[in-house]
Amino acid sequence: MNFQAGQLTLVCGFCVLLVGVGNLWLCMPEGSSQCSMPVFSWNNVRKLLPSNKFPGSIEQQTNRVPKEKRGTYPQHVLDALTWDEILLARSVLLNASLLVEGRPTVHSISLDTPEKEEVLKWKPGQPVQPRRAYAETVLFGETHKIVVDLVTGTLVSDEIHHGPGYPSLSLDDISLVETLPYNYPPFLQSLRDRGLPMSDIICLPISPGWFGIPDEEGKRLLKSLCYSRNGTVNIFMRPVEGIVMLIDLDTKQILEYIDEKKVRIPKAEGTDYRLLAQKPPLLKSLNPISLEQPLGPSFKVDGNLVRWANWEFHVRPDPRAGVIVSQAVFHDPETGHGRSVLYQGFASELFVPYMDPAEGWYFKTYMDAGEYGLGVLAMSLEPLNDCPRNAHYFDAVFAGADGNPYMTPRILCVFESYASDIAWRHSESLVQDSAIREVRPKVTLVVRIVGSVGNYDYILDWEFQTDGVLRVKVGMSGLLMVEATSVDSIEKNKVGDLHGTLVAENTIGVFHDHFINFHLDLDVDGLANTFIKKVLKRRNVANNESPRKSYWTTENQVAETENDAKIRLKSFEPSEFHIVNSEKRTRLGNPVGYRLIPGFTADSLLSSDDPPQQRAAFIDNQIWVTPYNRSELWAGGQFVYQSHDNDNLAVWSNRNRPIEGTDIVLWHTMGFHHVPCQEDFPIMPTLTGSFQLKPTNFFERNPILKTQPNYPSELPKCSIDLVDS
Repeated sequence: MNFQAGQLTLVCGFCVLLVGVGNLWLCMPEGSSQCSMPVFSWNNVRKLLPSNKFPGSIEQQTNRVPKEKRGTYPQHVLDALTWDEILLARSVLLNASLLVEGRPTVHSISLDTPEKEEVLKWKPGQPVQPRRAYAETVLFGETHKIVVDLVTGTLVSDEIHHGPGYPSLSLDDISLVETLPYNYPPFLQSLRDRGLPMSDIICLPISPGWFGIPDEEGKRLLKSLCYSRNGTVNIFMRPVEGIVMLIDLDTKQILEYIDEKKVRIPKAEGTDYRLLAQKPPLLKSLNPISLEQPLGPSFKVDGNLVRWANWEFHVRPDPRAGVIVSQAVFHDPETGHGRSVLYQGFASELFVPYMDPAEGWYFKTYMDAGEYGLGVLAMSLEPLNDCPRNAHYFDAVFAGADGNPYMTPRILCVFESYASDIAWRHSESLVQDSAIREVRPKVTLVVRIVGSVGNYDYILDWEFQTDGVLRVKVGMSGLLMVEATSVDSIEKNKVGDLHGTLVAENTIGVFHDHFINFHLDLDVDGLANTFIKKVLKRRNVANNESPRKSYWTTENQVAETENDAKIRLKSFEPSEFHIVNSEKRTRLGNPVGYRLIPGFTADSLLSSDDPPQQRAAFIDNQIWVTPYNRSELWAGGQFVYQSHDNDNLAVWSNRNRPIEGTDIVLWHTMGFHHVPCQEDFPIMPTLTGSFQLKPTNFFERNPILKTQPNYPSELPKCSIDLVDS
């Protein structure tokens, strides 16, 4: 059955297609007697949606869980805390006087991960025990580390943290800047001096870092910078330059106020990135593309367990890391046995230092995971745009500053991806009477979360491949952090060091870095693992034994201790980085293993005595290997906020512990130097980098040798005919 759709006619088949100019048609199976009418027309979408619901607008993403969602129980020992478990933990804190009604002192309540030995012994169907919650609170100026037994409903421990550093900002801390500046007379006077209405101004919470300033020691602090929202939702392009507030989070007072630089706010015109703000003509739309799965997706989700192809793994949202992938097992295609690859993997820290030493900029040295939380600041994913059709979504339940749970729907998605990539192929015409053409399509499974940390959006993908490869991909989009300037043209103005690029009139995109460290607890076919640096060495041919003069070979350097595994990547020293099982070999005698294939690996250019470099010393090397330690999870340390240099990956690794033939953790840091350009304004096209964990002698042969090709008869039958209107 055919229907007119503007200048397009849809011939119904066995699929769902986007046709016309944004019309969504639902097609019934081929041969069906009817086809549904369009669900919506994009041309009329503005009439159908309230303005605050239009795609791209800012809206609250977190929701209280409805009654039917309550009463859920964990199915796995690594499942995130449920709504009821957070309420139980809160009740225990109240009874122990570690939480006071009306005082929002909770910074996090999350799963206290059981001992690794207990997790490995646990089997589905057994009682989900042990089950504990870990909470961080700041009460009367003291930081508490609290463990609650959720089975017995009792307090297990309450330890006061005495060292430097604090928990991540709570939602209450963040909300403080919504009120405090607007009752501060010097700030109001600064606005009057600039001719700025208070209603146009929004102030944001900025972590202060640590610089050894005596007056700041022993105080839990926050910096605040302000922006104009007049004429645009893109406030980051309209900074009120020169105003900096230093706030005491515990006394809720402004300790220091600076107003040193009166620079005109960059204009709002051209900064709004929303579709409704774009002036015609819009870019011509490409013909719609949609990945269709007539038989449904190939993956299965059981609670938080995901099964796909030969992979099986557990996934859960986390307030700090965003997403944690656990117990990734690959079922050997020859034996069918499940073989461990990764016990636990997650983004451990995200360090973003800006390169302007001025008063209003020097402290912008963010540690986004530990200071804010990649999960806490993640917003709901948008179906069809963040994740394709047939994606499965996971909701997250986190704790607010008062200890009560709240829900962020659709925080994670899982979907199959196919971009016409090739899994393997070969064509041959030399050895047969007829040509050989063997090609296999490459389909992958992606776990995705997007952390919207202030101006930046970080797209974190864990991509599982049928050949056993695990690819971790980071995409960066969002908005630049810009500095207002009197300069409107490089040619017209004599300028010195701008500390950035002029990306628009009176707007400098400041130079900065992104360093993302990943905690990768690899258990390659078991716990007895060893790290090997396989160095490629040139050899010269001696005594004219060959017309060749040189060749290269490999030399194994086995890491016996942590110092042996500190790797600073050098392009002129080619190497491979293997994690092998010390007790298992293939039938041919090769050690069973995986190898790390790095991607973006920018080196830090900060001096070794610069406080931001000292705090984030995990960027000293791109690769570290440590023995497994349950307490060593976060590369920047447990308490990153205003931390010093005494608790981080570099400090732990300096113990130089043995790491050969034991349970080890690989830490890998991706790095990007960002030199902004005009194409990054007003919103950045996504920049993507990745690394791979690739099986290396893990299998006896190519594990996807028996993959079947695609056949036309298996594909959907849909067609679109152009007709006259």
